[in-house]
Amino acid sequence: MKILAHSYVCPQAVLLNGKPVSDLKNEENPFKSAYQQLGVDYPKFYKMDVLSKMAFIGTELLLPYFPEGIDQENDLQLIFANSSASQNTDNLFVESYEKLKNPSPSLFVYTLPNIVTGELSIRHKWYGENCFYVEDSFNPGHFSEWAQMAFDKGNKSCLCGWVEAKTDGEQECFLFLLTNSENADNSIELELSTLIKQYRNE
Repeated sequence: MKILAHSYVCPQAVLLNGKPVSDLKNEENPFKSAYQQLGVDYPKFYKMDVLSKMAFIGTELLLPYFPEGIDQENDLQLIFANSSASQNTDNLFVESYEKLKNPSPSLFVYTLPNIVTGELSIRHKWYGENCFYVEDSFNPGHFSEWAQMAFDKGNKSCLCGWVEAKTDGEQECFLFLLTNSENADNSIELELSTLIKQYRNE
């Protein structure tokens, strides 16, 4: 198993393979600014929830690193997780009918965390399996186990991500692209743990 590339998106910055891509500290709408800097034409982005926006941006940056010669439509599995499910959007939806007396259908659509993987699959026409787990915290061991199960079933690569948007304002998206390589170093868990700490400046 080998990490081909990784990205990190938060309200302060966008990074690819540890290097800054966008500085968002002074942006009023950071994810909108990051999207516009990508130069991508996908108007549906503006309707997405925060989880999906971050994952969209992070994924677009990783696309050039996808392995050549594989059937991306069918041989790619998406494996995502966070600790709060769709909490941020859930609370916004509750507010829409409790305070505004007008339940928002556009918010209701995003009151499931796996809509993130659905949005990515629609965007890129990925027809392989996808899953979204709810964990107490980022667990490199679990991602390693889940990816290995995917490879054992015949998948060629896995797009994995920890995508968090809590009501208290914590927002981050750490994505990493894995491939099943016989020549790879198996210290994937240590590498993932180190990467996310570096991105978080811990």
